[in-house]
Amino acid sequence: MCGITGWVDFDRDLTTQGGAVQKMVDTLALRGPDDQGVWLSPHAALGHRRKAVIDPGGGAQPMVTPETTPDGKPVAAICYSGEVFNFQELRAELQSYGHRFRTRCDTEVVLRAYLEWGSDFVQRLNGMFAFAIWDGRTDEVLLYRDRMGIKPLFYYPTRNGLFFGSEPKSILAHPESSAVLSLDGLREILSFLRIPGQTPLNGMYEVRPGHLLRVGNGRRREEKYWEIPVQEHTDDRAATVRTVRELLEDIVGRQLVSDIPLCSLLSGGLDSSAVTALAQRALGDPRERPLRTFSLDFVGHVEAFRPEPLRADPDAPFVTELAEHVGTSHRKVVLNTAELSAPDTQSMVWQALDLPYGIGDHGPSIYLLYRAIREECSVVLSGEAADELFGGYLWFHDQRVVQADTFPWHALGDKTVEEQSTASLDRDLVRELNLPEYIADQYRTALAEVPRLEGESAMERRMREVTYLNLTRFMPICMDRKDRLSMANGVEERIPFCDHRLVEYVFNVPWSMKSFDGREKSLLRAATEDLLPQSILDRRKAPYPSTQDSGYDLAMRQELQKIISEPTSPALPLYDLERVREQLDEPSGEPSTMTKRALQDETPVRLNFWLGASDVRLDLTP
Repeated sequence: MCGITGWVDFDRDLTTQGGAVQKMVDTLALRGPDDQGVWLSPHAALGHRRKAVIDPGGGAQPMVTPETTPDGKPVAAICYSGEVFNFQELRAELQSYGHRFRTRCDTEVVLRAYLEWGSDFVQRLNGMFAFAIWDGRTDEVLLYRDRMGIKPLFYYPTRNGLFFGSEPKSILAHPESSAVLSLDGLREILSFLRIPGQTPLNGMYEVRPGHLLRVGNGRRREEKYWEIPVQEHTDDRAATVRTVRELLEDIVGRQLVSDIPLCSLLSGGLDSSAVTALAQRALGDPRERPLRTFSLDFVGHVEAFRPEPLRADPDAPFVTELAEHVGTSHRKVVLNTAELSAPDTQSMVWQALDLPYGIGDHGPSIYLLYRAIREECSVVLSGEAADELFGGYLWFHDQRVVQADTFPWHALGDKTVEEQSTASLDRDLVRELNLPEYIADQYRTALAEVPRLEGESAMERRMREVTYLNLTRFMPICMDRKDRLSMANGVEERIPFCDHRLVEYVFNVPWSMKSFDGREKSLLRAATEDLLPQSILDRRKAPYPSTQDSGYDLAMRQELQKIISEPTSPALPLYDLERVREQLDEPSGEPSTMTKRALQDETPVRLNFWLGASDVRLDLTP
């Protein structure tokens, strides 16, 4: 796991631009604490920060081929981030064709695979990755991103080429880039969904999941190499359960490969428990090789727990039971409100996220959890994405929400996302934003992408749509926060449920089979029931935990008060200060829900920090 960045320019000699590229590389130090490198050529400069996971002693990047072009330049060079989990099989195949390897790392396998099979070689990769390959034979750069968009890759076109990087900050470190927020960018920030390929900043984009961006002299073309396929599912229930189990066993086994300490997150829910149990089984007898596991809790949370609409019970008792049942070596990370709301923590979180997407108090808790994990491990398995794929969220099971003519997670609660996220904005700005129309347009665009299966019933068709919306518009929110906050601590997170083989298979399983027992994630539960305690199999889906201590809400209110009291606060032009003051004067009452924290209470705080830290210029002209 690493951070990559680079600069391509066909009108100047980049061999003289090492200082500018180094500044871009320096912004990614947290993603790659182990090593760094810069490679310069006349029209391409590649930069890299390394987190050494496979072959720590080798695999330095950027990596270039020993083969050269007739004019003495390397045939190809690569800067690479991520993991290819089938690299050992690919390496053996490439060796059979005569390729020779100098390292044991997957980076060299990816580079040799490109030389052997050309740009379509990405079809052979199983993993999570974002990388750039400069081809000295064709004078073009190819930017690749994995099928599910687990690893980030941003780019910023210029008149003669582009800048790219794992995070926006690496691009913005170059003096010829600029950070400008327009109305459309603000609409995306406030809409609580991710638009594939877009960012809130004018002129900055993401390589879309399952795509490559090919850039040559005077041309730029994005090519799709993968999309979620649609096909008739012919397996019966027993065969489907068996296939899901076999896929999971293979996926988890592959993702255990690491030359540095590895662990698993554990919440006591079905998803993380299944991954943990499968991992421990693959490792063998826990008395000889116990898997390290980590969980999150808050001071006094269990003793003072209050049931919530989406959470009936605390995680801790289920975590303890699963760890004992499987035999892991477990550590509970317990946080208090002072740690969550500490200015240093908040600053590190917002700096790591790099873009102002709302996540409530999840940001600081995830950051501090990974900081604790980093003391013992540098690679972690996660149960992320199972809810989107197998149908775990509440909005999969509430027919009122399912049938709503909008994104399902927008249809929860009494107030719309638009009402919550614009509650304190300047009223003229709210009218210009016209957020309901923007969200409706994005919804129609997303629906038009959903692949259709001939003969599918209306109910099955709608549930396919709901699943697709979750995988492409909601899941990226979760992916972003986990990637940024894990990598800000030098920890690599692996996500077995995002293996494209599993996604392709489960996406096409009929909803009636996914929910055959009338509960969420029926298929996943059946596939792992022999591994887990009955209490976890029976447990209702619970979201990632939030603190129930009202002290966190109070701390956010105090921060908001500071912002409106400082005339130079960069977010002030966006807000109706009288409305903000009214919001601050409201009784605190019970602690806010995560959604309210993310969309209303913290939005001004996040925006203010981001605008200032990234030196973002507002351009809100219609």
